[in-house]
Amino acid sequence: MGRLGPTEIILILVVIILLFGAKKLPDMARSLGKSARILKSEAKAMKEENKSSAPADPPASGEEPPAQRTIQAAPGDVTSSRPVAEPTDTTKR
Repeated sequence: MGRLGPTEIILILVVIILLFGAKKLPDMARSLGKSARILKSEAKAMKEENKSSAPADPPASGEEPPAQRTIQAAPGDVTSSRPVAEPTDTTKR
């Protein structure tokens, strides 16, 4: 019990196709892939941000706010790059 055989897997796939429709499945898979790429690029950016040295002192009130960072779209993505506001967390960790 608990193991899925080939007939159960085929039955599950047929039910999924009937529920969501054959036309919507490629779009759903494409959007899931885009989301995974965005998540991967954000995680990579966070790792690179943590590796860079953080300023010892919090920014003074007279300094300009940091420039917006741009996330590049993946190849084949229909949308172009979009600006992303950086978090303003100034607490030391």
